[in-house]
Amino acid sequence: MTSTTAFWLAGRQATGEDTFDVTSPWDGRLVGTVAVPTDAQVEEAVAAAHAVLDDFAATPAHVRAAALDHVSRRLVERTEEIAQLITAENGKPLKWARGEVGRAVSVFRFAAEEARRFNGGEAQRLDTDAGGQGRLALTRRFPKGVVLGIAPFNFPLNLCAHKIAPAIAAGVPIVLKPAPATPLSGLIIGELLAETELPAGSWSILPVANDKMAALVQDERLPVISFTGSEKVGYAIMDSVPRKHCTLELGGNGAAVVLGDYASDADLDWAATRIATFSNYQGGQSCISVQRVIADASVYDRLLPRIVAAVEAQVTGDPADAKTDVGPLVSEDAAKRVETWVQEAVDAGATLLAGGKRDGASYAPTVLTGVPADVTISCEEVFGPVLTVQKADDEAAAFAAVNDSKYGLQAGVFTHDLQAAFRAHRALEVGGVVIGEVPSYRADQMPYGGAKQSGVGREGVKFAMDDYTYERVLVLTGLAL
Repeated sequence: MTSTTAFWLAGRQATGEDTFDVTSPWDGRLVGTVAVPTDAQVEEAVAAAHAVLDDFAATPAHVRAAALDHVSRRLVERTEEIAQLITAENGKPLKWARGEVGRAVSVFRFAAEEARRFNGGEAQRLDTDAGGQGRLALTRRFPKGVVLGIAPFNFPLNLCAHKIAPAIAAGVPIVLKPAPATPLSGLIIGELLAETELPAGSWSILPVANDKMAALVQDERLPVISFTGSEKVGYAIMDSVPRKHCTLELGGNGAAVVLGDYASDADLDWAATRIATFSNYQGGQSCISVQRVIADASVYDRLLPRIVAAVEAQVTGDPADAKTDVGPLVSEDAAKRVETWVQEAVDAGATLLAGGKRDGASYAPTVLTGVPADVTISCEEVFGPVLTVQKADDEAAAFAAVNDSKYGLQAGVFTHDLQAAFRAHRALEVGGVVIGEVPSYRADQMPYGGAKQSGVGREGVKFAMDDYTYERVLVLTGLAL
């Protein structure tokens, strides 16, 4: 695993003049050495993508669908190998890494299905007014231009898949930049795409350094930017290119609400287990991990000890061990940041009920209560295995607490009341409301994205395809309708 890994330039393997090492956040061992493209190679990739724009859009649907089906099948065949690679470079526990590969399998399969039904055209009679007599409008979708995809470290395979698969399905060339900390999983996708008959230039995967990204962001040949990552970086990109189309999937401060009707022992056990699991999975490094629990006063005292017990039952340790629930964060610096935020909350009066200890890049699953509203951990995305629990007097107060955040990605509401579910859907200022579950549920085919400072636009295969393309109307005249 330590030989130099090439990148993918216009569909072929290439190496540059420099390399960088990828190390394990668990034990610091060398996982791989990755080749870095030169400026000239980046230019070649962009020029190739721009040159093939029209031809790729005209590629038969069956060709694009077959390529996507091929990648999906090959991911299945290489599941264990790729899962171990994700664990090695990311520190994600093996069981979650296997799940990530399974999700990427589905993303490419969904994209193949969408490729076959994309752009069928919608006919609209225009003779509803006299001036439209004999006229018919036919609407189809065409690429806005080459996509620049920028993927994060926390789902190094599946979030690369969410950039690449919709682009191929829609016939849109893409230049993908995987995260510098975790490029190897994304580069695996290149190996599988290279086995297909997609046109040269229709895709490149370039592990470009972050300090080289400004030129790519500004390049007029890349009019569509799909970014997943931090709020600060995402909005800096959008502000720097106000005339480009930007899809931003940014941070969250995920809240799980437990309403008063969710009150049986079985209900509370289920809620506590799901909350504990999904405040700590991926080491809490998920935009929709549970960061806040807001419990109705009538169930709070029975729920809180269940949450603490379930969090303390999370198995921490070596991510390569299939029994491990919680591994390290992506780096020791990330763990130190979490440590600082928790200490700030405790110093301000919060009560630490579990965790609160750091060991290198690992941070123990943590539960806090009585957290002041103005400390960092209340206001920002912690992106670590930390959970705050608070009490609400009633449903209205609970929903207001959810909305008392600059973020609005997803929320979970534990209730059996269908009317309460619809009230939550109407009241909560988020991109998705999940009933009877934590906010961490995501099906890869559904629209996914946020409100407020959690971003703009939607991912999910079909919705990303719409984002990458625009409607063009063809008006036919003189028809006998």
